[in-house]
Amino acid sequence: MDFLSYLISGISLGSIYAIIALGYTMVYGIARMLNFAHGDVIMVGGYMSFMATTRFGWHPLLSVIFAMIICTVLGIVIEQLAYKPLRAAPSLAVLITAIGVSYLLQNAALLLWSANPKSFSSVVPFDSLRLFNGKLIISGTTIVSICVCVIIIMTLNTIVNKTKIGKAMRAVSEDKDAAQLMGVSVNRTISITFAIGSALAAVAGVLLCSAYPILMPTTGAMPGIKAFTAAVFGGIGSIPGAFLGGILLGIIEILGKAYISTQLSDAIVFAVLIIILIVKPTGLLGKKVLVKV
Repeated sequence: MDFLSYLISGISLGSIYAIIALGYTMVYGIARMLNFAHGDVIMVGGYMSFMATTRFGWHPLLSVIFAMIICTVLGIVIEQLAYKPLRAAPSLAVLITAIGVSYLLQNAALLLWSANPKSFSSVVPFDSLRLFNGKLIISGTTIVSICVCVIIIMTLNTIVNKTKIGKAMRAVSEDKDAAQLMGVSVNRTISITFAIGSALAAVAGVLLCSAYPILMPTTGAMPGIKAFTAAVFGGIGSIPGAFLGGILLGIIEILGKAYISTQLSDAIVFAVLIIILIVKPTGLLGKKVLVKV
């Protein structure tokens, strides 16, 4: 029964990682850049929800919507001011800019809310589910995290494969110049991608803080790195890969803490990633991309 409990906890944590990883994988798949400030957008989403519930007294659901709106706007602003001028710049310049934006957001949060950890109240109103005469307890946050992740994956797959903007995203991902010649607005498509990824980061931030109720300016740093690891693990640029990578990463982390060592759990996660990339460099669901020279 303990193993089943750990497995469910791992899937729950992995669902949050998967939601975060989707932001990384969408931006990389379309804009071919790594937005390392994505983890700090998670933190901003957590603070926005916290303010909405504690200062404004809003319903938890409204606080989540508020956080999504703010993070969506923030994602667009970051893309327009920091990344758009670097469209033709070397990848190293974009990477350094992303790291700079990450530190900017962390220090802005430090000035606005101080370094003191905030106690975050869960936005999930459901009681825990008790099974097998109470031997297995599944928290409401766990159930909601898994359900929200599945809904998001299904919705994104539908958007990417069935809608006009999804076709534009796939076209820009394949060849920006050819897509532009066919009338696709590359800048608008990339901005929409950043907006979607940032909105998902807000959802992940709220779920993360609901599961682990401590909020501080560095809250999104490690989850952001782990979610990026999940995206690479599953095959960065692949939506199903981000989902699979996130779930597996969460399970490996929780089982590592339970059966090996809480102190070595992070090392175990990254060691598994290294082994997977040695065996399959493109990730579990990644595909080799032929580059014309």
